[in-house]
Amino acid sequence: MHVRQVALAARALEPVVADLCAVFGLEVAFRDPGVAEFGLHNAVLPVGTTFLEVVSPLRGGTAAGRFLDRRGGDGGYMVILQTADLEADRRRVVGLGVRIVWQIALDDIATIHLHPRDIGGAIVSLDQPRPPTSWRWGGPGWEAKMHAGLVGTITSVTLAAPDPGRLAARWAEVLGLPPPGHAGAALELALHPGLIRIVTADRPGEGIAAIGLGATDAARALGTARGRGLVTEGRSVWVGGVRFDLE
Repeated sequence: MHVRQVALAARALEPVVADLCAVFGLEVAFRDPGVAEFGLHNAVLPVGTTFLEVVSPLRGGTAAGRFLDRRGGDGGYMVILQTADLEADRRRVVGLGVRIVWQIALDDIATIHLHPRDIGGAIVSLDQPRPPTSWRWGGPGWEAKMHAGLVGTITSVTLAAPDPGRLAARWAEVLGLPPPGHAGAALELALHPGLIRIVTADRPGEGIAAIGLGATDAARALGTARGRGLVTEGRSVWVGGVRFDLE
């Protein structure tokens, strides 16, 4: 199991997309008309064979809109994990009392969305693409937009919570992962490849605090970010309410 896609929610779609493209050398591969079912529009950007997505409400009463209201601004919204055995995952999560809020089975991918109140931290989607190297949500021909730019892959997702131990244990249980290990002040869940980190929140509630990106030219990315007026610190830059760590 590993992170294949992370979605940000934003009030205004295009400014966040423009910052991601400019700072990290990315390109939009797909704007999925299917997200209109949820009252959204979006943009999907390949980061190597992983993906960043930005979603934005088109109308009132959407789950993403309520998230933005609760949070008071843009932020990390969903973590999509690729799995090799979705049916085994389904049996496990249902046995743990986790509600499945949306699901679909297509010829090239099967997906279940887990209720965020039953796992905590974010909306989680478990997806099994067929073949494993494909990715329907990236759109047709996404490989042509997979540039050898300033970042190469999503390496980690950091969640923040008032009780990181409880959240880490729940994610491990629901995802069928080994118990979390300690790495300084953080707890870590090992994926194959990558990491889920859980840290103590510095604001009320739980959520995605950071996304780690494997960087090939961190200095150039950070320089571009500063030129666009974005906040940077060390090897990190804030875009769309999320800290991106250039690892």
